[in-house]
Amino acid sequence: MPSPRIIVLGSVNADLVVQSPKLPSAGETVLGGEFYQAGGGKGANQAVAAARLCSSPVGFIAAVGNDAFGREAIKSFRRENLVTSQVRMIDGQPTGVALIMVDAGGQNQISVASGANALLTPDDIDAIDEAFFAEASVFVACLESPFETVLAGLRRAKAAGLTTILNPAPACDAVATQEVLSLVDVLTPNETEATLISGWDTMDDLEDVCIWCEQLEQRGSRRLIITRGERGCILKDEFADPCLSAAYQVEAVDATAAGDCFNGALAVALAEGKSLLDATRFAQAAAALSVTKRGAIPSLPSRAEVDEFLASDPERGSLFT
Repeated sequence: MPSPRIIVLGSVNADLVVQSPKLPSAGETVLGGEFYQAGGGKGANQAVAAARLCSSPVGFIAAVGNDAFGREAIKSFRRENLVTSQVRMIDGQPTGVALIMVDAGGQNQISVASGANALLTPDDIDAIDEAFFAEASVFVACLESPFETVLAGLRRAKAAGLTTILNPAPACDAVATQEVLSLVDVLTPNETEATLISGWDTMDDLEDVCIWCEQLEQRGSRRLIITRGERGCILKDEFADPCLSAAYQVEAVDATAAGDCFNGALAVALAEGKSLLDATRFAQAAAALSVTKRGAIPSLPSRAEVDEFLASDPERGSLFT
């Protein structure tokens, strides 16, 4: 079977991280933190996660500023086997920056200045040569790029016959419309995003998930994965009832890029022809490994690491109930 080819549309940020004993509340200053800088942005995280898990290059659609952060980002992407022909470098604009606080248990708070990410336009998507999409099989997008630009990407991907994954982060009400969901094959919100998109108070009961899935299906999207961190996933495939997936038990250090790692790994597994169930298992393993290391891009595992992790415990293949 040929190696998969994946396209990711999304953001690029320089992550400025402070790791402290706890996350500060409003108006509070917490001392004793350690600072470090790393590459990040949901799009970059997802693209690099996919590239480290498959042998073929991963296409990346993004925008950076013509500054030190942007130039270094493009160099690093090329080292990661990303195709950067569609990464715009915009003069006079800063590369996106994320200010991240991480506590001793790996939980985080993030504030983002979008910079050049906000200037990626639908015209940029329309200008991409058809061959860029024709060679691919899976398309991944998040919502850290302008919404209309994400829609343009989803339209191009669907027209080219790609499987489309939308990670609706940060969440917005517009995701729940038929215009969007008709372009999405797999929707991958976390628990908070699922409640924001659905308008429900919680999304923790399988019956509730089933009802919401029926609403999603009526608008065109038939597959859903709700990620819930250490509580695992809720999965709904097109022809099956929702099911629960237990999380892999690891010692968490930093959960900053766990969701992005999950989505990049999911894309790889689906491109390899795995079922949604098996693809979710694979993605959970990759995400579990990512939280055991600090940083966003630095935490993303290789294929060898994920395969070894799964092979080390035969029971890991049967965690779904």
